[in-house]
Amino acid sequence: MNLEILKTLNAERGARRAVIVVTDVASGAQRLVKGVDVAADPLKELLEKHVRSGKSGVEETPQGRVFLTVHVPPPRLVITGAVHISQALAPIAKLLGYDVIIVDPRTAFATDERFPDVKVIAQWPDQALPPLCVDHYTAFVALTHDPKIDDPALLHAFERDCFYIGALGSRKTHAKRAERLRAQGARESDIARIHAPIGLPIGAVSPSEIAVAIMAEITAQLRLPPKEKEAAA
Repeated sequence: MNLEILKTLNAERGARRAVIVVTDVASGAQRLVKGVDVAADPLKELLEKHVRSGKSGVEETPQGRVFLTVHVPPPRLVITGAVHISQALAPIAKLLGYDVIIVDPRTAFATDERFPDVKVIAQWPDQALPPLCVDHYTAFVALTHDPKIDDPALLHAFERDCFYIGALGSRKTHAKRAERLRAQGARESDIARIHAPIGLPIGAVSPSEIAVAIMAEITAQLRLPPKEKEAAA
């Protein structure tokens, strides 16, 4: 691999940004495409498909066969609220390869005993979230029903371009939440990004069923093309 390509590849991976190395199978020639440049690339549709799946592979193009080596950051799930739904959601997410972090200042709930093998931070969101470097490859879920915890966390998620933002609550509860967020400077486009009521509408009732619905919705946002995401919502 060309040294400049290798340097750029390592830099993008270190910054948790998607990057694809395109190799011409016949000639061996290589080029690198940063995630931010995919939309302007001649192979846009193929590159977008592979970035969504996170999988490398061979593709036929008008210019010949290419091998796409995809480097996508491992996804993370940040949850505010060490609640019953979180106890079911965390192990499901870990099984799917997510790095899970739970934030809740209520020390009676945010314990290692209740969340084995999961990073738990018993601090307020304004303390806990900035060091986590929340980014585009982070799914963010607010589950406490407590505005003092969920609202500042959601505002942080807006700023960090999370690929998924969801919040627990009925439509009436969400309408009140939206009013509070507007009063704190949130834009309508930010509020529109919140999936609320959270999770795919599968009739979930128990904490475990709600966790399944949430994880299914997160997966759809991560993997589906834009038009199919809308259909799944």
